[in-house]
Amino acid sequence: MSNPISSIPNLGPASEAAFAKAGIHTAEELRAIGADEGYRRLLDAGTQAHFIGYYVLHMALQGRPWNDCKGDEKKALRARFDAIKAERIGSKAQLRSELEAALQFFGVIEKPRA
Repeated sequence: MSNPISSIPNLGPASEAAFAKAGIHTAEELRAIGADEGYRRLLDAGTQAHFIGYYVLHMALQGRPWNDCKGDEKKALRARFDAIKAERIGSKAQLRSELEAALQFFGVIEKPRA
């Protein structure tokens, strides 16, 4: 039996829609991949990066209230969030750079003038 994302406390219909757009359709799928991978997939699907959403997801998957994240735990999650965000922004920039190089090679777009 599969449960909707919104069956996880702290995650409602908006979260469910965002995860569906990212290809995650059940609470079981989300639990299996975990908060970090789930958040990566949200970013890849176009969700705007936001620290509160990231730590709310962590708290939700632990069965804790969203505002239970404090002190050193919150600082550690902030560092992980920043790393995931930087990784995703870097990978998109790299992909765009490689795509532009290929398009320039085939003459689809002009090479920038020096």
